[in-house]
This record gives sequence, C-alpha cells and structure tokens, in this order.
Amino acid sequence: MFSTSKVLKDLQKLSSTPVDLPSAMSKERIEKMQSLNAGWKLSYATERVDEEVIQTLFQLAHDRNALDLMQQMQLGKCLNQIEGFTSEKKSVLHTATRDFFKDQLSSKEADSARRGAYEEVEKLERFVQLMEEREWSDIIQIGIGGSSLGPKAIYQSLRAHQKKPVRVHFLSNIDPDSASKILQEVHLETTLVISVSKSGTTLETCQNEERIRNAFASERIDPQGHFLAVTAKGSPMDNPAHYLAIFYIWDFIGGRFSATSMVGGVVLSLALGFDMYWKLLEGAQAMDRVARSSVNPKNLPLMGALLGIWNRNFLHHASLALIPYAEGLAGFPAHVQQLDMESNGKQIDRQGNFLDFPAGEILFGDVGTDCQHSFFQFLHQGCDIVPIAFIGVVKDQYGKDLELEGTSFQEKLLANLFAQMIALAQGQKSENPNQLFLGNRPSHLLLTEVLDPYRVGALLAYFEHKIAFQGFIWGVNSFDQEGVQLGKKLSNQMMDGFRCKKSMQSFSSPIIEACLDLTEDFL
Repeated sequence: MFSTSKVLKDLQKLSSTPVDLPSAMSKERIEKMQSLNAGWKLSYATERVDEEVIQTLFQLAHDRNALDLMQQMQLGKCLNQIEGFTSEKKSVLHTATRDFFKDQLSSKEADSARRGAYEEVEKLERFVQLMEEREWSDIIQIGIGGSSLGPKAIYQSLRAHQKKPVRVHFLSNIDPDSASKILQEVHLETTLVISVSKSGTTLETCQNEERIRNAFASERIDPQGHFLAVTAKGSPMDNPAHYLAIFYIWDFIGGRFSATSMVGGVVLSLALGFDMYWKLLEGAQAMDRVARSSVNPKNLPLMGALLGIWNRNFLHHASLALIPYAEGLAGFPAHVQQLDMESNGKQIDRQGNFLDFPAGEILFGDVGTDCQHSFFQFLHQGCDIVPIAFIGVVKDQYGKDLELEGTSFQEKLLANLFAQMIALAQGQKSENPNQLFLGNRPSHLLLTEVLDPYRVGALLAYFEHKIAFQGFIWGVNSFDQEGVQLGKKLSNQMMDGFRCKKSMQSFSSPIIEACLDLTEDFL
C-alpha cells in the first residue's frame, strides 16, 4: 500500500521543513529545475521541492512500480479491476488509438487493439474524402462526459487552424434549452450530426438525438443522410438503417480517455481536416513514449504526478488550479477536471481496502488573464493554499498579434503569467497586513512554442498519464467510475415519479413524492 511505502517516513520528514520559496528563488534555480520533452517544457522551480525531495519522490515511484504499471497499461494488461470484488476487469488501451508511429509496443492485446483502431482511422480517412464533395455549414456532436469534454477542448484549441467555415456545436446537457439554442443557430439542410455513446443507451445522448431527429422530420428532411454514429459494435446504435456511417470504439477505452479514438477523431477530422487529426495522434503517441521511458525529470507526466502527490499527501493541499494562459485552451480545465476527479476520486484501493490517506484532488480552473480578476485573490491571500498548474504558449495562433506601448499582446500575456508565478512563490512583505503576501504558494508551468496539433496531442496525453501515474502510486483504480452510477439509478426512479404524477398514480417512495412536490408551486 501507498501508506506502507519504505520512503514515506523520509518524505514526511522532508515535508516538515519544505523549501522556503521567498529565499530560494534565483536564476540558477529556475535554470536547473526544468525539463523539455515532446515539445513541452516543464518548469518546477516555483514548487516547494529541492533535489533531495525530487530524488525521494522518484524512489516512491520506484517502490510503487509506477513505470512498470505504465508499461503494463500500454501493453494491454488488465488494470481496470478491484481484486476479489465485482469490477469491470478490462484492459486500458486508449494509447492503442494512436500507436501508429515509431517505437510501437507489441503484445497480443496491444497489437489487436492497434489493428482495430487503425481500421477505423482508415475508414474515417475515406469518409472524410467522400464528405469533401458536400458543403456542411454546421456539425453537431451529441455526447456527454468524455464524449464531449475532450473533443470540445481539442477542437477549441485547434480552431485557429480550421480552413472551412463550418460551425461546430457540442450538445451534451439534457436541459431542453441546450438543444433549443443549437437548433436556432444551425441550417438543418447542411447540418451533419455525430451521435456518440459507447453503450448506445446513454440517456442524455439518446434523448438529444431523438430531439434533433424530430427537428429534421419537422422540416421534412430525411435524417438518415445527416446522422453519424460513434458507438460499440453490437450496441443499439449499431444500426446502418439509421446512420449515414458508423464508427466503432472499443470496450477497453474509458470515456474520459477516448478523445483520440473515433469519439474525437470523427468531429475533428470533419471540422479541421484528417491531416490535423493525424498530427494530433502523433503528438499523443510521442507523450505515450515519454511516459514509459524512465524515472527522471524527462518523464514529464511522472514529474507532474509526483509534484501533485507531494502537494496533496505531504504538504496537505487538497486542490489544484489549472490555469492556461492561452485562449485556445479554454476547454482544457473542464476536460482535465473530469480526467482527474473521475479517475482518482476514490475511497478504496485495488484490493478493496478503504484508504487511510487522501487520494485525488479538487481540480478547477479558467484561462488567464480572465481569472486573475476572478478567483486569484483567494489564491494569493486565502486561508487555503491551492497549488497551480500553469500552461503557457510563447506564440499566438492566428499570427495577428499587435504591439502597443513597446510590447506585443502575447508578451503582455506571458508577463502576467510569469508575474503570477513569482508573486505566489515570493510573496510581498508589508507592515500593512492587508497588503502582506506570505508567498510559498506552489505552482509549476508547462510551456510550449505554439498550439499546433502535435503539441495539443502531447498535452492531452500528458494529463492522461499524469493522472494514471498518480493512481498507480496511490494504488487506486483510476479507470472505473462507479461513483456516477448511483445518481443515474435514482434519476430513473425520479422520472418514474414524474410519470406517476402526470397519470395520478400513487408513488412508491414518499421521498420521491416529496422531492417532486418541490416543483408544485411553479407548475
């Protein structure tokens, strides 16, 4: 178990006197505490660590077999399970959806998964070429959770590279206003709809698809020529009579890890071009190789994971803010929030034992500089210390930056980013307590040259592997999500209650009846 690791006492002792950032910060420290790989530079000089802490954290990774488990995951070993208890018992092979480039891994499971994934990629490439003959004004992707957040975040990050004037809409929420808003904006005659559900039974997706189909029918447009499905083979959505084309996803790919599969591939290829999707896969695979490479600072996802564990379990900071200083990455905090909190928000280990330490973190975020004028007051002077993962991009995407008063807008953006890191770390002395900043507020920075498909793919895989590494070290199963199931079951009972209320039938549960009565005054 994590709590019985040999080096735990060493880390606890080191954490009793962590690095004092106000006195430690220097040019030499910043130059030393950085690492570059797969197009991204990780700078961690503003974390409360020194060489001894880093080396001891690496020893923790060794003790917990983190690198070996990453290798096993990418080889397709069964890691999605709880020993001795009913669980999913699956491989975790989202990496197979992009393992098409150099240094491919080989095992029976990985080879089979890669072949299946590549068949879908080839089918998608042919379909995109076929669709070149049609002018689509709008694309609607219907899906929720991992079927929306990841693809949406990637599309937003690469929208600057879009060549065609097609508008992309993501419909996830069961709220009727979500679909109504999109239907007001699109031209159905030239709209393509992508419905995404691995099971083919997801409530929000199926109901929203039916809603959009009804809109086509009311305009006397045959929906069959406008709808695509992304689903598992044999699911209720695997029906060629209802869809122009069907693309498959596999049981070994969890929703929140599915962005490089057909879940993201179809919409990204149709909106941005297949070549952009292919480069995204290449960047993701590059970070996959980094993650299984070694236990040292060049392994960026492992470094990110260990810094998070240091802050969570030894400095006792329960939250993490993800702040990209790049408008294109506005969707990444929401996507990484699901990746992180759905993966590691667990209370038991892989053997079914309740944890005697906290795992997971409360993750939130927004883009800089907007959030500097929102919740950064709390980050600088609040009673709780919230570590920050900053993301920076040196060059703008559109190539239309402007210089005013001696600096470009991009330089102003980066100036704000670096200023926040320094201010959080060093603080400010003042005899006025209202203007006192204590400092020692940890952060680290992921920095790259420009947002292009390769680097976005690498960034996506960085977060996937960082979170998986933390799960390996904590000893939790990062690949199931039982916590979302109870609410689904109860919502079905509540819907039965609404039906009973309409038909004047008696309720099976007084609690459900009382809850539904809350709406009585507004109906």
